[in-house]
Amino acid sequence: RSRAACPGGPWRKAGHTLRGGPLGWTWTLSPPVLWDRMVRLSTANTYSYQKVDLPFQEYVEQLLHPQDPTSLGNDTLYFFGDNNFTEWASLFRHYSPPPFGLPGTAPAYSFGIAGAGSGVPFHWHGPGYSEVIYGRKRWFLYPPEKTPEFHPNKTTLAWLRDTYPALPPSARPLECTIRAGEVLYFPDRWWHATLNLDTSVFISTFLG
Repeated sequence: RSRAACPGGPWRKAGHTLRGGPLGWTWTLSPPVLWDRMVRLSTANTYSYQKVDLPFQEYVEQLLHPQDPTSLGNDTLYFFGDNNFTEWASLFRHYSPPPFGLPGTAPAYSFGIAGAGSGVPFHWHGPGYSEVIYGRKRWFLYPPEKTPEFHPNKTTLAWLRDTYPALPPSARPLECTIRAGEVLYFPDRWWHATLNLDTSVFISTFLG
């Protein structure tokens, strides 16, 4: 286990493997067997209220592109969570989650694929893990008692461009970038925002 640039809080671990060898799968964005499957997209704002269902092929061909920095969160659709575990069962069978949990609870998994520059602005929830299967994901984190300066309908990319540069050192978040095969643990109720630096494939494990 190696600590990321998040002392006293989240940490990342290099070398996490999937069954069948490190990373387990060879990823391609055009698997014909998956093309007709419906995926549920969420708006990329803090509350992710709007949901849109469309074929996976349409998402890959029309929406999986670099983020427009001028787009608002409620105009940006993002494939993460709301997974149909029956249709994606063949994928989750090959996933070995981090070997840590909370006593008396069962983990919940969320799988996502997103384009470069996409992500979710600041929000918080219970503890869990985020693992990158392909690509890179940058994380920005604040402890529960330190509410970040952000607009819930501005994307993380817009926040990084417009707000982040003006933050004094004392107001800056903890930051780290996780790459393929690395896992980050996010503690309970920590504020966090994410930014996919490349087209990325990722899985989160929510604890409790």
